[in-house]
Amino acid sequence: MRNAALILGVIGGLIAMVVGFFGYGYTEVVRNHAEVGQMFGEVSNGQLIQVTSFLAPLLALAGGAMAKVRALWGGILMIVAAVLMFNAFGFGVFTMFPIGFCLVGGLLALAAGKPDEPKSHF
Repeated sequence: MRNAALILGVIGGLIAMVVGFFGYGYTEVVRNHAEVGQMFGEVSNGQLIQVTSFLAPLLALAGGAMAKVRALWGGILMIVAAVLMFNAFGFGVFTMFPIGFCLVGGLLALAAGKPDEPKSHF
């Protein structure tokens, strides 16, 4: 379970980085060029999108990396990343996989209560 959580967290974080690049870039373009926002749509909360574009991939990658040794903390970080992405970007065609990977990876990490090592996080 911990290996699956690690892989899902890292893949979800990498995809979230791509979504974050476009989200952050779009908010900057709309801020600097108002006509782009009028043509393609305004950003309701640009600061939330910019903070999430940075934090969500960071938390997902860190959570995935921690899932093997500290499954509880890694799972919490991945679930927080999934919630942040859902809150900022919604559930759509480009966000369904990073949200899903982070959420499932986080749940798998939390479910790994009895690791192979003698130390459990519960």
